[in-house]
Amino acid sequence: MLTPLLAPPLCWSCARTAPPGLALCHDCSRGLRRLPPEPVTLAGVPCFAPVAYEGPARDLVRALKFRAALAVAGAMAAAIVAGAPPGFLAGAALVPVPLSRRRERRRGFNQAHALSLALARRTGAEVVPCLRRRAGHGTQVGRDRSERSRALRGSMTASEAPADAVIVDDVVTTGATLAAAAEALRCAGCTGIRAVAYARTGGR
Repeated sequence: MLTPLLAPPLCWSCARTAPPGLALCHDCSRGLRRLPPEPVTLAGVPCFAPVAYEGPARDLVRALKFRAALAVAGAMAAAIVAGAPPGFLAGAALVPVPLSRRRERRRGFNQAHALSLALARRTGAEVVPCLRRRAGHGTQVGRDRSERSRALRGSMTASEAPADAVIVDDVVTTGATLAAAAEALRCAGCTGIRAVAYARTGGR
């Protein structure tokens, strides 16, 4: 019981003291740019994200992805569930976007899978990690939209896909990853596909 007093939780964005159980301090939480509750369509997939990928939201994504701060997945999931359109998460399995085997071994976890588990705890949905990355489709960092789309086409496969799926990722940028995931799910027989992420770029 004394641990929070001896080592109070720190904000993952500014490193100041944060309220117990929260990933961001009040100031950084107010600095999040909230996105409209309506999903946008990216690469033919309806996608919802509660915040824009900038400022404190970017810091949270990086904390999860690069600092193994798995606890922040709970804060991200809470924001998704609180802001998602009614029924958007209902009746579907959660399908995390996969990492390559090499990257997952190096990182020790898949941030999209961690976020899916946190969402499952709040919704009761099943997590179905049925997507796999094909070898030879390296990092997409630094590539523009058209390059990412070409590089990721056919980059994933799916096995035993659910009929109704919500693709889960930490952040959505060009939509190329969603397109590859959706393509693999459709080839495996999935007929209902939508997506959620904690943040997305180009928010409006």
